[in-house]
Amino acid sequence: MTSQEEKQKEFKPFIIANPIYDTVFKKLMENMRIVKFFLSVILGRQVTAVEVLPQEFTYKDRDKKNENDSTKKEDKIVPYSIYRIDFMATIRTENGEYRKILIEVQKSLETIDISRFRKYLGEQYSNENTVIIDNVEKKLTLPITTIYILGNKLAEIKCSCLKVEREYTDMLTNEPVDERDDFVEKLTHDSYIIQAGRISDTRYVTRLEKLLSIFEQRYFVKNGSEAIKEYRYQPAAEDEEIMLITKTLHEMGVDPEERKRIEDEAEYIRTIDDIWGIRLREQAKTIEENKKTIEEKDKIIEEQAKKIAEMEHFLRNNQTE
Repeated sequence: MTSQEEKQKEFKPFIIANPIYDTVFKKLMENMRIVKFFLSVILGRQVTAVEVLPQEFTYKDRDKKNENDSTKKEDKIVPYSIYRIDFMATIRTENGEYRKILIEVQKSLETIDISRFRKYLGEQYSNENTVIIDNVEKKLTLPITTIYILGNKLAEIKCSCLKVEREYTDMLTNEPVDERDDFVEKLTHDSYIIQAGRISDTRYVTRLEKLLSIFEQRYFVKNGSEAIKEYRYQPAAEDEEIMLITKTLHEMGVDPEERKRIEDEAEYIRTIDDIWGIRLREQAKTIEENKKTIEEKDKIIEEQAKKIAEMEHFLRNNQTE
């Protein structure tokens, strides 16, 4: 047995708050060292600078009801909706590239509002951001990268960490194109998806594996609650960022006030999931009833068509006679 294995055997698991909850994840994202480490590991490139952006914006829907009436434009009431993202920032990588990063954390898959996030993405594609290049402030429309952290599992995707990357390909020769252009970069984006529900017994060797171990959805300390869990891996002395993350999560997990906030969020999510589940069952029941009604109507139509065909046959025979 190696010395590392002996240390791991002697290691005692400790309590940490579950980072999949908004309350906890936002706490981690307040620490710039953790942010740089998290983004560098996920993106696979060193992040040298981060500027956190507002995580809330107002989306305006056109008032279709009043669009063609005679009311003065300035008097029309236009509805606004507030949208929130868990984390948004502009970053600069080691090669001087600027990007806009959006991170969405979803504890329960059923509560993902894809339509809401698509609107948010559309807004961010058009927004300019201020960056400093050669000590000069410039407003730029930046390329976007999205990171999704999911508590549950995507049905068809089995890996715990998925990279959806664009590739440039010459369609005539089928050869890769190495050059990049702003037109393409700013109208398309790469995406990373972490399925926390599929993280289990990581090898704990690479930086990515060590980071993913923190999001592992196992070893919960309280029945019926996933807010607090045991962390069963021993960070090495050189894993300073992992130690910083687990220390932060441990402090949240043992602090009564912080723990209550996390438990409250967990209870809220459970309630929403229950309501959502009831609605899904009701929708499934309605669909089944509608399907049965349609089948019955189809059967009646088929019987009526058969009777009409028999009547037409009878009439033709009578006309011949």
